[in-house]
Amino acid sequence: MILARWMARGLAVVAATLAAYLIAAALGGLIPGRTVDLRPGDAVEIGLLYGPIHVDFLLPATPETRAALRFAAGAGVPIGNPEVAHVIVGWGARDFYTTAGSFADITPGPTWRAVTGDASVLRVDVTGPLPAGFRPPRLRLSQAQYGTLLAAIAATATGAPLAGAGFTGTDGFIEASGRFHILRTCNTWVSDMLRQAGVRAGIWTPTPYAVRLALWRAGAG
Repeated sequence: MILARWMARGLAVVAATLAAYLIAAALGGLIPGRTVDLRPGDAVEIGLLYGPIHVDFLLPATPETRAALRFAAGAGVPIGNPEVAHVIVGWGARDFYTTAGSFADITPGPTWRAVTGDASVLRVDVTGPLPAGFRPPRLRLSQAQYGTLLAAIAATATGAPLAGAGFTGTDGFIEASGRFHILRTCNTWVSDMLRQAGVRAGIWTPTPYAVRLALWRAGAG
């Protein structure tokens, strides 16, 4: 009986902590963070790919994009292939991001390190034209905003490509700046990149829902 009571209390604490985290994430999405002052515009359209726990950028494979992300070629990404139409970029915990290609791949060790603190990596992938009818959420940026976004993403890549890491045959991982942990997730990185590009994203967006909420609040997505 005593063990059962302790287990019940432990589960209650976990549930309360998770609820508080999600509520704080929603509030963080609604509060705009400090944003670089850049003139808005609609010269370039980018997409956001939302998953259950992760958000990626979907960037047009323009000459500017290919030049800014040319470092990905060292990780085996065919960034210069003329058939490439879009470039996918995300940031995450090194151990978790490079091993969890699907939910079936999730294991306790990398998950614990992602929660408590791990080195980070960028993942870059490419794709051709999008399937008919597939319309991910979009943002429109001025040329100055887009150039700043690309520069901020490129500045995140600080190290060498990770040999042998990848899931699709066209993607690759590169060592990146910053520590990943439960308070600084892949989704807070997305909002940080957007704020550097003059988009009024939320001050703290650790979940995909918080990113969505932030951009809705800003009228940007």
